[in-house]
Amino acid sequence: MNLGRPYRTAEAAIGVTGIDKRPAEGPVAVSAPGPKGVGGSGLAGDTIADLRHHGGEHQAVYAFAREELDAWEKELGRTLPNGVFGENLTTTGLDVSGARVGERWRVGPDVLLEVCGPRIPCRTFASWLGERGWVRTFTRKAQPGAYLRVLEPGEIRAGDPVSRVHVPEHEVTAAFVFRALTAEPGLLPRILVARDALDPEAVESAERRAS
Repeated sequence: MNLGRPYRTAEAAIGVTGIDKRPAEGPVAVSAPGPKGVGGSGLAGDTIADLRHHGGEHQAVYAFAREELDAWEKELGRTLPNGVFGENLTTTGLDVSGARVGERWRVGPDVLLEVCGPRIPCRTFASWLGERGWVRTFTRKAQPGAYLRVLEPGEIRAGDPVSRVHVPEHEVTAAFVFRALTAEPGLLPRILVARDALDPEAVESAERRAS
């Protein structure tokens, strides 16, 4: 469980970003933050600086698998601590990028989250990591992690179990949506089967492609 601190960078649209996320101690309140442009993070104490492009109901919580961070450590030849990709939840034993849109996770005893889609890399992410060609490299691997919205609020703590309590039958995973929105736009019409849970911006892109 990681919370962001304000980090100043010229690469961010407004000169500051909340990508610098560090492990949190103690319980953290989780609730729906409201619509994009108004609401920030779903986690109390987590910084979302650019409300126009980040945060809101369908980007309330960002999850990334520790196993994927371990794979990136080997590829990049450097240590990657929990939170370094800007994720709120660093999971173990869960295929985050392979989670289906609309999949629901129970985190701890109270919080219920729903997968809404992938994270799309930006120049702020690239600047933060300091890896040349990072957006292209991250896109090519197509393991983006997942954004989730908050269906039932509560508190979470580091080490809380994450259990999948509902898994849709369709094919549309966070990674599938990522490929559709980036390198494989021909897939866009196929993501509409998950439109009820999908981030509205992705739905709009798919509808334009299908029309």
